[in-house]
Amino acid sequence: MKKLPKSWSEALIRALMKPFPDGKLVHQGWSPQCESGPARSENDWGALKTTAIQDGAYRPEHNKRLPDSLEAKKRLEVHVGDLLMTCAGPRVRCGVACLVRETPAKRFISGKMYRFRANEDLIEPRLLEAFLRSPETKTRIDAMKTGISESGMNITHEKFSELLVPVAPRPEQIRIADKLDILFSRIDILNARLSCIGPILKRFRQSVLSAAISGRLTEEWRAKHGVETGRQTTLQAIRMSDRVITYGVIKLGDEMAGGTPCLRTSNVRWLRFELDGIKHIDPDLSAEYGRTVLRGGEVLVNVRGTLGGVAVATHSMVGWNVSREVAVVPVDQALAVPAYVSLWIASDESQRWLTGVSKGVAYTGINIEDLRTLPVTLPLKVEQTEIVRRVETLFAFADRLETRLKSVQTATERLTPALLAKAFRGGLVPQDINDEPASELLRRLQQEVPLPLTKRGRKSAA
Repeated sequence: MKKLPKSWSEALIRALMKPFPDGKLVHQGWSPQCESGPARSENDWGALKTTAIQDGAYRPEHNKRLPDSLEAKKRLEVHVGDLLMTCAGPRVRCGVACLVRETPAKRFISGKMYRFRANEDLIEPRLLEAFLRSPETKTRIDAMKTGISESGMNITHEKFSELLVPVAPRPEQIRIADKLDILFSRIDILNARLSCIGPILKRFRQSVLSAAISGRLTEEWRAKHGVETGRQTTLQAIRMSDRVITYGVIKLGDEMAGGTPCLRTSNVRWLRFELDGIKHIDPDLSAEYGRTVLRGGEVLVNVRGTLGGVAVATHSMVGWNVSREVAVVPVDQALAVPAYVSLWIASDESQRWLTGVSKGVAYTGINIEDLRTLPVTLPLKVEQTEIVRRVETLFAFADRLETRLKSVQTATERLTPALLAKAFRGGLVPQDINDEPASELLRRLQQEVPLPLTKRGRKSAA
């Protein structure tokens, strides 16, 4: 722990806990065989899942109903004022803590979590929660974890009870907690507003596509240039005459260093590619599927598994191949602009059509024959080019907004840990020389309740 403000002190966390009626400072829960669904009403008992404990947030709806055949252990019921912490699970989920500010009745802690209460004569519960969420504390708690794998870590009572807590004068604790409540509330409002922007941008892009394929986006342009509206055709009718619309390599085999790159559904996204983790296959295997070896300019469409991905193969992808989950549409560029065709397929209207013809439940897929018959409205090439230009301009605007959004969200994510760190450096609110020093408060209480306040051999800061 860094140097504390003059009026602060330190104490072991166990010395800051209020005993439960059974005399224990910490309760570990119970994990009976529960039903798969949550408690159905306030009359049902529910075992809290570890996901009920989030960083500074309690989610009691994350529970499993206790069967009527089992009797609840009422001493483990969660109440307002309890502090909960996960004590087992994956490393990133072990040691997560929250304060219970409100809760329905009959929710009890399960075996992978601890419950304890702050002694309010010594420490404000909200501040103890904040301490457990602070960056330095999380690092110290992480060092306490043991386990044979990252997915199965544990924190013991003994190690957790040795956690050293900075203690401010009691009035200052209230000021800090109140200040954090105000600031966290503002951050929550900001995050809620920021979270709305992503869906708005998504709707904006789809609205642009809808306007593009319906002809509304270039309606004035057509009138100005005397261009007629598009004609109705199909995907099959605008393919290259010497190539077919088909899917790629059925079994990719093992990864081959230096082999032929092969695009899968994880690489083909909505009007873009993600090339991280791309598969490389045996060139001889790729050659067996010569019909789908890319020449650049083909429209690639996901037809199995995760649908909705569509993008135009770039010239840097010449010689690459695709897996059986991806269809290759070799557009005849004398008839159509590939980028326009990809916009058409990416639109809500086309996606709904494709979803309507998709087959399967556990593994959804689009038959190649159905894909070939996808209806397409095909304007003159000059208008297709203008549509692509306008869509790309509007999408670039949305992309810039999205980049700024991500930047703001990243900055916002840093606010909470920064505020918590500042709070426990004594820098969030001013100190008051009239406040009773924490050391005096701890000394008095130690006389009343003989619990060790600090580690053996270490003095509290004055």
